[in-house]
Amino acid sequence: MLPHILLVEDNALVVGALRLLLEETGHRVSDASSVADAARTLRADPPDVVLLDLTLDGEDGLALMTSVRAGDRARPIVVALTGHDDDETRARCLAAGCREVLVKPIRSLELESQIAGWLGERV
Repeated sequence: MLPHILLVEDNALVVGALRLLLEETGHRVSDASSVADAARTLRADPPDVVLLDLTLDGEDGLALMTSVRAGDRARPIVVALTGHDDDETRARCLAAGCREVLVKPIRSLELESQIAGWLGERV
């Protein structure tokens, strides 16, 4: 079965670009544009990795971490995506349970390499 990546992002252009990259490199991709949509996907079709934008049309993406911690299934690896490259944002994301914080724009080759490493840890 293909590794499942959930993109939590409200920018359609970013979703399209990441979907293309991830599907071309052998992943199954779902997307959600809000915390509520992402929480439903977590319950219905648990992903292996969540790429989580921090700013979702007035919502704090980190609110999703409550849903990630809930439930009895294996928790996905959550990676925060942000345009803010500062220590406070990084600390807040890590404290919430994110594995990593990636600053946009994200280099596609580096992202694919990191995802492969994270998925390798789950095996």
